[in-house]
Amino acid sequence: MSSAIEAIYIFNQNNDCILEHVYRSRPPGPRTLLPLYQRYAKPRPSVIHLPDVNPPTVLFSLLHANLLFLSTASTDVEPLFILEFLHRVIDVFEEFIGAPLLANKIENSYDVVAQLLGEMCDAGSVCNTEPNALRDDVDIPGWMDKLLGGVGLPGTPPSSLPTGSLKQQLHLNPSATGPAIPWRRANVRHTSNELYVDILETLHVTLAPSGRPLAAIANGSIAFTSKISGVPDLLLTLSASGGKLGLEKAIDLPVFHPCVRLARWRERPGELSFIPPDGKFVLAGYEVDLMPSIHDLKSWSSTSLQLPISVEVVKSLGPNGADFEIRLAIYNSFPGAASASQAPRPAISSRGSGRSTPVFAGGSTATPTLQDVVVTIPIPNTVRNIIDLRASRGEAYFTASENVVEWRLSTKAAASTGTATLRCTIVGPLTDEDTDGMANGFHAGSITDEYDEQQDAYQSLAPGSVKVASTRDQQESQDQRKIHLNAPLMPSSASISFSVKGWLASGIKVDGLVIDTRKSKGLGEGVKPYKGVKYLTVSRKGIETRC
Repeated sequence: MSSAIEAIYIFNQNNDCILEHVYRSRPPGPRTLLPLYQRYAKPRPSVIHLPDVNPPTVLFSLLHANLLFLSTASTDVEPLFILEFLHRVIDVFEEFIGAPLLANKIENSYDVVAQLLGEMCDAGSVCNTEPNALRDDVDIPGWMDKLLGGVGLPGTPPSSLPTGSLKQQLHLNPSATGPAIPWRRANVRHTSNELYVDILETLHVTLAPSGRPLAAIANGSIAFTSKISGVPDLLLTLSASGGKLGLEKAIDLPVFHPCVRLARWRERPGELSFIPPDGKFVLAGYEVDLMPSIHDLKSWSSTSLQLPISVEVVKSLGPNGADFEIRLAIYNSFPGAASASQAPRPAISSRGSGRSTPVFAGGSTATPTLQDVVVTIPIPNTVRNIIDLRASRGEAYFTASENVVEWRLSTKAAASTGTATLRCTIVGPLTDEDTDGMANGFHAGSITDEYDEQQDAYQSLAPGSVKVASTRDQQESQDQRKIHLNAPLMPSSASISFSVKGWLASGIKVDGLVIDTRKSKGLGEGVKPYKGVKYLTVSRKGIETRC
Protein backbone atom coordinates (compact mmCIF):
# COMPACT_ATOMS: atom_id res chain seq x y z
CA MET A 1 0.00 0.00 0.00
CA SER A 2 1.55 3.28 -1.10
CA SER A 3 1.05 6.70 0.48
CA ALA A 4 0.93 9.02 -2.49
CA ILE A 5 -0.55 12.48 -1.89
CA GLU A 6 -1.70 13.97 -5.18
CA ALA A 7 -2.79 17.50 -4.23
CA ILE A 8 -3.80 19.87 -1.45
CA TYR A 9 -6.56 22.45 -1.74
CA ILE A 10 -7.38 25.12 0.86
CA PHE A 11 -10.76 26.90 0.91
CA ASN A 12 -11.75 29.92 2.98
CA GLN A 13 -15.05 30.42 4.80
CA ASN A 14 -16.67 31.65 1.55
CA ASN A 15 -15.74 28.36 -0.19
CA ASP A 16 -13.20 30.13 -2.39
CA CYS A 17 -10.05 28.17 -3.19
CA ILE A 18 -7.16 30.27 -1.87
CA LEU A 19 -4.42 27.70 -2.49
CA GLU A 20 -3.95 24.82 -4.91
CA HIS A 21 -0.80 22.70 -4.76
CA VAL A 22 -0.50 19.63 -7.03
CA TYR A 23 2.19 17.04 -6.28
CA ARG A 24 1.62 14.38 -8.96
CA SER A 25 -0.79 13.01 -11.59
CA ARG A 26 -3.84 14.97 -12.73
CA PRO A 27 -6.20 15.05 -9.75
CA PRO A 28 -9.69 16.56 -9.98
CA GLY A 29 -9.74 20.33 -9.59
CA PRO A 30 -11.16 22.25 -6.65
CA ARG A 31 -14.31 23.24 -8.55
CA THR A 32 -15.07 19.56 -9.10
CA LEU A 33 -14.29 18.37 -5.59
CA LEU A 34 -16.06 21.04 -3.55
CA PRO A 35 -19.64 20.26 -4.76
CA LEU A 36 -19.01 16.54 -4.27
CA TYR A 37 -17.86 17.24 -0.72
CA GLN A 38 -20.76 19.58 0.12
CA ARG A 39 -23.45 17.15 -0.99
CA TYR A 40 -22.88 15.23 2.25
CA ALA A 41 -24.80 16.39 5.31
CA LYS A 42 -23.00 17.87 8.29
CA PRO A 43 -20.97 16.64 10.05
CA ARG A 44 -19.26 15.55 6.87
CA PRO A 45 -16.95 12.51 6.97
CA SER A 46 -13.18 12.96 6.86
CA VAL A 47 -12.74 10.27 4.21
CA ILE A 48 -15.05 10.15 1.17
CA HIS A 49 -14.83 7.75 -1.76
CA LEU A 50 -15.76 9.34 -5.09
CA PRO A 51 -16.40 6.53 -7.59
CA ASP A 52 -17.94 8.84 -10.22
CA VAL A 53 -14.70 10.78 -10.70
CA ASN A 54 -12.25 9.68 -13.38
CA PRO A 55 -10.16 8.07 -12.02
CA PRO A 56 -12.01 7.04 -8.82
CA THR A 57 -10.59 9.17 -6.04
CA VAL A 58 -10.53 9.17 -2.26
CA LEU A 59 -11.10 12.63 -0.80
CA PHE A 60 -9.65 13.56 2.61
CA SER A 61 -10.92 16.63 4.45
CA LEU A 62 -10.04 18.60 7.56
CA LEU A 63 -11.64 21.73 9.03
CA HIS A 64 -9.52 24.18 10.99
CA ALA A 65 -10.21 27.82 11.93
CA ASN A 66 -12.92 28.28 9.24
CA LEU A 67 -10.54 26.84 6.64
CA LEU A 68 -11.23 23.65 4.68
CA PHE A 69 -8.27 21.45 3.72
CA LEU A 70 -8.86 18.87 0.98
CA SER A 71 -6.42 16.25 -0.28
CA THR A 72 -6.86 13.57 -2.93
CA ALA A 73 -5.45 10.13 -3.65
CA SER A 74 -6.40 7.77 -6.50
CA THR A 75 -4.38 4.79 -5.21
CA ASP A 76 -4.69 2.65 -2.10
CA VAL A 77 -3.41 4.71 0.80
CA GLU A 78 -3.54 4.63 4.58
CA PRO A 79 -6.25 7.15 5.56
CA LEU A 80 -4.66 8.05 8.89
CA PHE A 81 -1.41 8.81 7.10
CA ILE A 82 -3.02 11.46 4.88
CA LEU A 83 -5.05 12.97 7.74
CA GLU A 84 -1.97 13.16 9.94
CA PHE A 85 -0.11 14.90 7.12
CA LEU A 86 -2.87 17.52 6.93
CA HIS A 87 -2.55 18.08 10.68
CA ARG A 88 1.21 18.50 10.26
CA VAL A 89 0.63 21.04 7.49
CA ILE A 90 -1.59 23.09 9.79
CA ASP A 91 0.95 22.93 12.63
CA VAL A 92 3.79 24.02 10.34
CA PHE A 93 1.74 26.86 8.87
CA GLU A 94 0.95 28.17 12.36
CA GLU A 95 4.63 27.90 13.28
CA PHE A 96 5.83 29.90 10.27
CA ILE A 97 3.06 32.41 9.49
CA GLY A 98 1.47 32.64 12.93
CA ALA A 99 -1.56 31.42 14.80
CA PRO A 100 -4.50 31.61 14.42
CA LEU A 101 -4.33 30.43 10.85
CA LEU A 102 -6.28 32.86 8.65
CA ALA A 103 -6.96 33.00 4.93
CA ASN A 104 -5.30 36.41 4.46
CA LYS A 105 -2.14 35.16 6.16
CA ILE A 106 -1.87 32.29 3.68
CA GLU A 107 -2.48 34.60 0.71
CA ASN A 108 0.04 37.21 1.90
CA SER A 109 2.71 34.59 2.64
CA TYR A 110 2.31 32.45 -0.44
CA ASP A 111 6.08 32.41 -1.09
CA VAL A 112 6.69 30.82 2.32
CA VAL A 113 3.69 28.49 2.04
CA ALA A 114 4.80 27.20 -1.37
CA GLN A 115 8.28 26.45 -0.03
CA LEU A 116 6.84 24.63 2.97
CA LEU A 117 4.54 22.44 0.89
CA GLY A 118 7.40 21.63 -1.46
CA GLU A 119 9.75 20.65 1.36
CA MET A 120 7.18 18.66 3.30
CA CYS A 121 6.11 16.49 0.38
CA ASP A 122 7.97 15.67 -2.85
CA ALA A 123 6.11 14.01 -5.74
CA GLY A 124 3.49 12.71 -3.32
CA SER A 125 5.92 11.25 -0.78
CA VAL A 126 6.18 12.90 2.63
CA CYS A 127 9.73 14.09 3.30
CA ASN A 128 10.11 16.47 6.21
CA THR A 129 7.45 17.70 8.61
CA GLU A 130 9.61 18.91 11.52
CA PRO A 131 9.40 22.71 11.97
CA ASN A 132 12.96 22.98 13.28
CA ALA A 133 14.42 21.21 10.25
CA LEU A 134 12.24 23.22 7.86
CA ARG A 135 13.68 26.48 9.21
CA ASP A 136 17.05 25.52 7.74
CA ASP A 137 15.52 24.80 4.32
CA VAL A 138 12.83 27.46 3.92
CA ASP A 139 13.85 31.04 3.19
CA ILE A 140 11.71 33.42 5.23
CA PRO A 141 12.02 37.01 3.97
CA GLY A 142 12.66 39.65 6.62
CA TRP A 143 11.18 43.10 6.83
CA MET A 144 14.03 44.58 4.76
CA ASP A 145 13.45 42.06 1.95
CA LYS A 146 9.74 42.88 1.93
CA LEU A 147 10.49 46.63 1.87
CA LEU A 148 12.93 46.36 -1.04
CA GLY A 149 10.68 43.93 -2.88
CA GLY A 150 7.79 46.38 -2.60
CA VAL A 151 9.71 48.99 -4.60
CA GLY A 152 11.01 46.50 -7.18
CA LEU A 153 14.55 46.03 -5.81
CA PRO A 154 16.14 42.66 -5.08
CA GLY A 155 16.05 41.73 -1.41
CA THR A 156 19.47 40.02 -1.40
CA PRO A 157 22.47 41.71 -3.05
CA PRO A 158 24.25 39.61 -5.67
CA SER A 159 27.54 39.82 -3.78
CA SER A 160 26.03 37.87 -0.88
CA LEU A 161 24.92 34.96 -3.07
CA PRO A 162 27.11 31.83 -2.86
CA THR A 163 29.50 31.22 -5.71
CA GLY A 164 31.46 28.20 -6.86
CA SER A 165 30.48 24.61 -7.45
CA LEU A 166 27.85 22.73 -5.45
CA LYS A 167 30.57 20.67 -3.72
CA GLN A 168 32.30 23.84 -2.53
CA GLN A 169 29.04 25.29 -1.29
CA LEU A 170 28.25 22.14 0.71
CA HIS A 171 31.75 22.18 2.15
CA LEU A 172 31.41 25.82 3.21
CA ASN A 173 27.90 25.25 4.58
CA PRO A 174 27.55 21.78 6.08
CA SER A 175 24.03 22.55 7.26
CA ALA A 176 22.89 22.58 3.62
CA THR A 177 22.94 18.79 3.65
CA GLY A 178 20.42 18.84 6.48
CA PRO A 179 20.82 18.93 10.26
CA ALA A 180 22.33 15.98 12.08
CA ILE A 181 19.23 15.90 14.31
CA PRO A 182 16.13 16.14 12.07
CA TRP A 183 13.88 17.71 14.69
CA ARG A 184 16.32 20.38 15.91
CA ARG A 185 17.69 23.20 13.83
CA ALA A 186 21.39 23.91 13.86
CA ASN A 187 23.22 26.70 15.72
CA VAL A 188 20.48 27.41 18.27
CA ARG A 189 21.29 30.39 20.49
CA HIS A 190 19.25 31.91 23.32
CA THR A 191 20.15 34.74 25.67
CA SER A 192 17.96 33.35 28.48
CA ASN A 193 17.94 29.57 28.83
CA GLU A 194 14.58 28.17 29.98
CA LEU A 195 12.90 24.75 30.17
CA TYR A 196 9.18 24.37 30.85
CA VAL A 197 7.05 21.24 31.35
CA ASP A 198 3.24 21.52 31.00
CA ILE A 199 1.15 18.41 31.75
CA LEU A 200 -2.49 18.61 30.72
CA GLU A 201 -5.11 15.95 31.46
CA THR A 202 -8.63 15.93 29.99
CA LEU A 203 -11.29 13.98 31.85
CA HIS A 204 -13.95 11.78 30.24
CA VAL A 205 -16.21 10.29 32.95
CA THR A 206 -19.69 8.80 32.55
CA LEU A 207 -21.78 8.08 35.66
CA ALA A 208 -24.94 6.02 36.00
CA PRO A 209 -28.03 7.49 37.75
CA SER A 210 -26.96 5.66 40.91
CA GLY A 211 -23.57 7.40 40.81
CA ARG A 212 -21.65 4.28 39.80
CA PRO A 213 -18.98 5.02 37.17
CA LEU A 214 -19.57 3.49 33.77
CA ALA A 215 -16.36 4.83 32.21
CA ALA A 216 -13.57 7.03 33.55
CA ILE A 217 -10.58 7.97 31.40
CA ALA A 218 -8.04 10.78 31.55
CA ASN A 219 -6.17 11.67 28.37
CA GLY A 220 -2.84 13.27 29.17
CA SER A 221 -0.44 15.37 27.12
CA ILE A 222 3.06 16.48 28.09
CA ALA A 223 4.00 19.74 26.36
CA PHE A 224 7.62 20.80 26.54
CA THR A 225 9.13 24.21 25.84
CA SER A 226 12.87 24.32 25.20
CA LYS A 227 14.66 27.66 24.93
CA ILE A 228 18.25 26.61 25.46
CA SER A 229 21.38 27.08 23.39
CA GLY A 230 23.36 24.33 21.74
CA VAL A 231 22.26 20.70 21.71
CA PRO A 232 21.09 19.74 25.22
CA ASP A 233 20.56 16.14 26.31
CA LEU A 234 17.74 16.05 28.87
CA LEU A 235 16.30 13.49 31.28
CA LEU A 236 12.73 14.02 32.53
CA THR A 237 11.64 11.78 35.40
CA LEU A 238 7.96 11.09 36.13
CA SER A 239 6.44 9.37 39.14
CA ALA A 240 3.07 8.37 40.54
CA SER A 241 1.69 7.01 43.79
CA GLY A 242 2.78 3.42 44.19
CA GLY A 243 6.25 3.88 42.75
CA LYS A 244 7.30 2.14 39.55
CA LEU A 245 4.35 -0.27 39.52
CA GLY A 246 1.95 2.60 40.11
CA LEU A 247 3.40 4.52 37.17
CA GLU A 248 3.17 1.51 34.85
CA LYS A 249 -0.45 1.03 35.91
CA ALA A 250 -1.28 4.72 35.56
CA ILE A 251 0.18 5.36 32.11
CA ASP A 252 -1.48 3.32 29.38
CA LEU A 253 -1.03 3.55 25.60
CA PRO A 254 1.86 6.05 25.67
CA VAL A 255 2.91 7.86 22.49
CA PHE A 256 6.16 9.79 22.14
CA HIS A 257 7.82 12.42 20.02
CA PRO A 258 10.55 10.98 17.74
CA CYS A 259 13.19 12.60 19.95
CA VAL A 260 12.42 10.26 22.89
CA ARG A 261 14.71 7.24 23.31
CA LEU A 262 12.29 4.34 23.57
CA ALA A 263 14.90 1.90 24.86
CA ARG A 264 15.41 4.03 27.99
CA TRP A 265 11.64 4.16 28.63
CA ARG A 266 11.24 0.38 28.23
CA GLU A 267 14.16 -0.25 30.56
CA ARG A 268 13.14 2.34 33.14
CA PRO A 269 9.48 3.39 32.85
CA GLY A 270 9.04 6.99 33.89
CA GLU A 271 12.35 8.24 32.49
CA LEU A 272 12.24 10.25 29.27
CA SER A 273 15.66 10.77 27.71
CA PHE A 274 15.70 13.06 24.67
CA ILE A 275 17.29 15.89 22.73
CA PRO A 276 14.46 18.43 22.43
CA PRO A 277 13.46 20.46 19.39
CA ASP A 278 13.82 24.20 19.76
CA GLY A 279 10.62 25.84 20.96
CA LYS A 280 7.36 24.31 22.11
CA PHE A 281 6.32 20.78 21.12
CA VAL A 282 4.34 17.80 22.42
CA LEU A 283 6.77 15.45 24.10
CA ALA A 284 4.41 12.59 24.93
CA GLY A 285 0.79 11.58 25.28
CA TYR A 286 -0.86 8.92 27.39
CA GLU A 287 -4.14 7.54 28.66
CA VAL A 288 -5.07 6.75 32.25
CA ASP A 289 -7.90 4.40 33.20
CA LEU A 290 -9.46 5.78 36.37
CA MET A 291 -11.92 2.89 36.72
CA PRO A 292 -11.50 0.49 39.65
CA SER A 293 -11.03 -3.23 39.32
CA ILE A 294 -14.01 -5.49 38.62
CA HIS A 295 -14.13 -6.70 42.22
CA ASP A 296 -14.37 -3.16 43.62
CA LEU A 297 -16.67 -1.75 40.93
CA LYS A 298 -19.94 -2.44 42.78
CA SER A 299 -18.85 -0.52 45.85
CA TRP A 300 -17.56 2.48 43.91
CA SER A 301 -19.34 5.75 43.31
CA SER A 302 -18.51 9.18 41.96
CA THR A 303 -16.85 10.11 45.25
CA SER A 304 -14.57 7.06 44.97
CA LEU A 305 -13.11 8.51 41.78
CA GLN A 306 -11.85 11.40 43.92
CA LEU A 307 -13.27 14.02 41.58
CA PRO A 308 -13.45 17.57 42.93
CA ILE A 309 -17.06 17.97 41.81
CA SER A 310 -20.10 15.85 40.85
CA VAL A 311 -23.66 16.49 39.66
CA GLU A 312 -27.05 14.88 40.26
CA VAL A 313 -30.35 15.42 38.43
CA VAL A 314 -33.69 15.07 40.25
CA LYS A 315 -36.71 15.06 37.93
CA SER A 316 -40.49 15.46 38.09
CA LEU A 317 -40.70 17.71 41.12
CA GLY A 318 -43.59 19.96 42.10
CA PRO A 319 -47.33 19.26 42.11
CA ASN A 320 -47.44 18.91 38.31
CA GLY A 321 -44.04 17.29 37.84
CA ALA A 322 -42.86 20.28 35.80
CA ASP A 323 -39.80 21.07 37.92
CA PHE A 324 -36.34 19.53 37.97
CA GLU A 325 -33.38 20.21 40.23
CA ILE A 326 -29.64 20.07 39.58
CA ARG A 327 -27.60 19.30 42.68
CA LEU A 328 -23.91 20.14 42.37
CA ALA A 329 -21.70 18.60 45.05
CA ILE A 330 -18.44 20.55 45.43
CA TYR A 331 -15.76 18.68 47.36
CA ASN A 332 -12.66 20.74 46.47
CA SER A 333 -10.53 17.72 47.37
CA PHE A 334 -7.40 17.20 45.30
CA PRO A 335 -5.65 13.96 46.32
CA GLY A 336 -1.92 14.03 45.80
CA ALA A 337 -1.76 17.79 45.22
CA ALA A 338 1.35 19.49 46.49
CA SER A 339 1.08 21.97 49.31
CA ALA A 340 2.51 24.56 46.96
CA SER A 341 0.49 25.07 43.83
CA GLN A 342 1.98 25.36 40.41
CA ALA A 343 -0.48 27.90 39.07
CA PRO A 344 2.34 30.17 37.86
CA ARG A 345 5.48 28.58 36.54
CA PRO A 346 7.44 27.61 39.67
CA ALA A 347 11.01 26.49 39.50
CA ILE A 348 11.83 22.84 40.09
CA SER A 349 15.02 21.38 41.37
CA SER A 350 17.53 20.09 38.88
CA ARG A 351 17.49 16.72 40.63
CA GLY A 352 14.63 14.60 41.81
CA SER A 353 13.80 14.85 45.49
CA GLY A 354 13.34 11.08 45.90
CA ARG A 355 9.66 11.57 46.72
CA SER A 356 6.49 11.36 44.64
CA THR A 357 6.15 15.15 44.85
CA PRO A 358 9.00 17.30 43.53
CA VAL A 359 10.57 20.14 45.46
CA PHE A 360 9.30 23.49 44.18
CA ALA A 361 11.10 26.76 44.64
CA GLY A 362 9.49 30.15 44.24
CA GLY A 363 6.00 28.81 43.60
CA SER A 364 2.71 30.14 44.88
CA THR A 365 1.46 28.93 48.25
CA ALA A 366 -2.16 28.83 47.10
CA THR A 367 -3.88 25.46 46.93
CA PRO A 368 -5.54 24.15 43.74
CA THR A 369 -9.02 25.59 43.19
CA LEU A 370 -11.89 24.95 40.82
CA GLN A 371 -12.20 27.43 37.97
CA ASP A 372 -14.54 27.98 35.02
CA VAL A 373 -17.27 25.69 36.40
CA VAL A 374 -20.14 25.30 33.90
CA VAL A 375 -22.99 22.79 34.21
CA THR A 376 -24.70 22.01 30.88
CA ILE A 377 -28.18 20.43 30.86
CA PRO A 378 -29.55 19.38 27.43
CA ILE A 379 -33.30 19.93 27.15
CA PRO A 380 -35.62 17.93 24.83
CA ASN A 381 -36.75 19.71 21.68
CA THR A 382 -40.40 19.48 22.70
CA VAL A 383 -39.84 21.90 25.60
CA ARG A 384 -41.08 25.36 24.70
CA ASN A 385 -39.37 27.33 27.44
CA ILE A 386 -37.61 27.13 30.81
CA ILE A 387 -38.87 29.61 33.41
CA ASP A 388 -38.10 30.46 37.01
CA LEU A 389 -34.41 29.45 37.09
CA ARG A 390 -33.47 29.58 40.78
CA ALA A 391 -29.75 29.04 41.49
CA SER A 392 -28.30 29.04 45.00
CA ARG A 393 -24.91 30.05 43.53
CA GLY A 394 -23.82 31.55 40.25
CA GLU A 395 -26.00 32.40 37.26
CA ALA A 396 -28.14 30.21 35.02
CA TYR A 397 -29.86 30.88 31.71
CA PHE A 398 -31.71 28.95 29.01
CA THR A 399 -30.70 29.14 25.34
CA ALA A 400 -33.79 28.26 23.31
CA SER A 401 -31.93 28.04 19.99
CA GLU A 402 -29.68 25.28 21.34
CA ASN A 403 -32.13 23.78 23.86
CA VAL A 404 -29.53 23.96 26.61
CA VAL A 405 -29.54 25.26 30.18
CA GLU A 406 -26.14 26.56 31.29
CA TRP A 407 -25.29 27.15 34.92
CA ARG A 408 -22.06 29.09 35.50
CA LEU A 409 -20.23 29.41 38.79
CA SER A 410 -17.45 31.89 39.37
CA THR A 411 -14.19 30.88 41.02
CA LYS A 412 -15.34 32.47 44.27
CA ALA A 413 -18.69 30.66 44.18
CA ALA A 414 -17.01 27.31 43.50
CA ALA A 415 -14.42 27.76 46.24
CA SER A 416 -16.84 26.87 49.07
CA THR A 417 -17.44 23.19 49.65
CA GLY A 418 -20.99 21.95 49.94
CA THR A 419 -24.00 21.50 47.67
CA ALA A 420 -25.28 24.08 45.21
CA THR A 421 -28.71 23.69 43.65
CA LEU A 422 -30.48 24.91 40.55
CA ARG A 423 -34.26 24.47 40.21
CA CYS A 424 -36.05 25.06 36.93
CA THR A 425 -39.62 24.85 35.65
CA ILE A 426 -40.38 23.60 32.17
CA VAL A 427 -43.09 24.85 29.84
CA GLY A 428 -44.27 22.16 27.47
CA PRO A 429 -45.79 22.49 24.01
CA LEU A 430 -49.13 24.17 23.44
CA THR A 431 -50.93 20.85 23.17
CA ASP A 432 -50.37 20.35 26.89
CA GLU A 433 -52.41 23.45 27.70
CA ASP A 434 -55.17 22.29 25.41
CA THR A 435 -55.20 18.93 27.17
CA ASP A 436 -55.36 20.64 30.56
CA GLY A 437 -58.27 22.75 29.32
CA MET A 438 -60.16 19.66 28.26
CA ALA A 439 -59.54 18.07 31.65
CA ASN A 440 -60.98 21.13 33.39
CA GLY A 441 -64.06 21.26 31.12
CA PHE A 442 -63.19 24.55 29.33
CA HIS A 443 -62.24 23.24 25.92
CA ALA A 444 -63.46 25.37 23.02
CA GLY A 445 -66.36 23.82 21.16
CA SER A 446 -67.58 21.71 24.09
CA ILE A 447 -70.66 23.92 24.68
CA THR A 448 -73.73 22.99 22.63
CA ASP A 449 -77.29 24.26 22.40
CA GLU A 450 -78.73 21.06 23.87
CA TYR A 451 -79.53 20.90 27.56
CA ASP A 452 -79.95 17.53 29.21
CA GLU A 453 -82.42 17.84 32.06
CA GLN A 454 -81.73 15.21 34.71
CA GLN A 455 -83.76 16.31 37.69
CA ASP A 456 -83.17 13.07 39.51
CA ALA A 457 -79.50 13.77 39.73
CA TYR A 458 -80.12 17.07 41.51
CA GLN A 459 -82.86 15.72 43.78
CA SER A 460 -80.65 12.88 45.00
CA LEU A 461 -78.20 15.29 46.69
CA ALA A 462 -78.82 16.37 50.21
CA PRO A 463 -79.03 20.11 50.71
CA GLY A 464 -75.56 21.70 51.26
CA SER A 465 -73.62 18.47 50.79
CA VAL A 466 -70.35 18.54 48.75
CA LYS A 467 -68.44 15.59 47.43
CA VAL A 468 -65.05 16.63 48.80
CA ALA A 469 -63.50 13.20 48.50
CA SER A 470 -64.51 12.90 44.86
CA THR A 471 -63.01 16.34 44.10
CA ARG A 472 -59.73 15.36 45.75
CA ASP A 473 -59.56 12.13 43.80
CA GLN A 474 -60.22 14.02 40.59
CA GLN A 475 -57.49 16.57 41.41
CA GLU A 476 -54.97 13.83 42.25
CA SER A 477 -55.82 12.06 39.04
CA GLN A 478 -55.24 15.27 37.08
CA ASP A 479 -51.90 15.83 38.86
CA GLN A 480 -50.74 12.31 38.10
CA ARG A 481 -51.76 12.78 34.50
CA LYS A 482 -49.77 16.03 34.28
CA ILE A 483 -46.74 14.37 35.88
CA HIS A 484 -47.01 11.58 33.32
CA LEU A 485 -47.25 14.09 30.47
CA ASN A 486 -44.27 16.13 31.74
CA ALA A 487 -42.01 13.11 32.28
CA PRO A 488 -40.74 13.01 28.65
CA LEU A 489 -39.90 16.73 28.91
CA MET A 490 -37.37 16.19 31.71
CA PRO A 491 -33.59 16.29 30.99
CA SER A 492 -31.84 12.95 30.63
CA SER A 493 -28.28 14.00 31.51
CA ALA A 494 -26.07 16.77 32.83
CA SER A 495 -22.37 17.44 32.19
CA ILE A 496 -19.75 19.51 34.00
CA SER A 497 -16.93 21.61 32.58
CA PHE A 498 -14.16 22.95 34.80
CA SER A 499 -10.41 23.41 35.13
CA VAL A 500 -8.02 22.92 38.02
CA LYS A 501 -4.49 24.31 38.04
CA GLY A 502 -1.84 22.50 40.05
CA TRP A 503 -3.51 19.07 40.14
CA LEU A 504 -3.72 15.97 37.94
CA ALA A 505 -6.42 13.33 38.27
CA SER A 506 -3.95 10.52 37.56
CA GLY A 507 -1.56 11.58 40.31
CA ILE A 508 1.43 11.80 37.94
CA LYS A 509 4.18 14.16 39.06
CA VAL A 510 7.47 15.48 37.73
CA ASP A 511 10.30 14.28 39.92
CA GLY A 512 13.13 16.06 38.16
CA LEU A 513 14.57 17.51 34.97
CA VAL A 514 18.29 16.95 34.52
CA ILE A 515 20.70 18.14 31.81
CA ASP A 516 23.39 15.58 30.96
CA THR A 517 26.41 17.84 30.55
CA ARG A 518 28.55 15.00 29.21
CA LYS A 519 26.30 14.34 26.24
CA SER A 520 25.20 17.95 25.67
CA LYS A 521 27.01 20.22 23.23
CA GLY A 522 27.30 23.99 22.99
CA LEU A 523 25.75 24.78 26.36
CA GLY A 524 28.63 26.77 27.69
CA GLU A 525 30.22 26.49 31.09
CA GLY A 526 28.18 27.39 34.13
CA VAL A 527 24.85 27.61 32.26
CA LYS A 528 21.98 26.77 34.62
CA PRO A 529 18.66 27.17 32.81
CA TYR A 530 15.48 28.09 34.62
CA LYS A 531 13.11 25.13 34.92
CA GLY A 532 9.38 25.22 35.52
CA VAL A 533 6.48 22.79 35.66
CA LYS A 534 2.73 23.31 35.47
CA TYR A 535 -0.17 20.88 35.97
CA LEU A 536 -3.65 21.40 34.57
CA THR A 537 -6.76 19.20 34.66
CA VAL A 538 -9.72 20.17 32.48
CA SER A 539 -13.16 18.78 31.77
CA ARG A 540 -14.88 20.00 28.62
CA LYS A 541 -18.33 18.57 29.35
CA GLY A 542 -16.30 15.51 30.29
CA ILE A 543 -18.10 14.49 33.50
CA GLU A 544 -21.57 13.37 32.46
CA THR A 545 -24.28 12.02 34.77
CA ARG A 546 -27.15 10.16 33.19
CA CYS A 547 -30.59 10.06 34.72
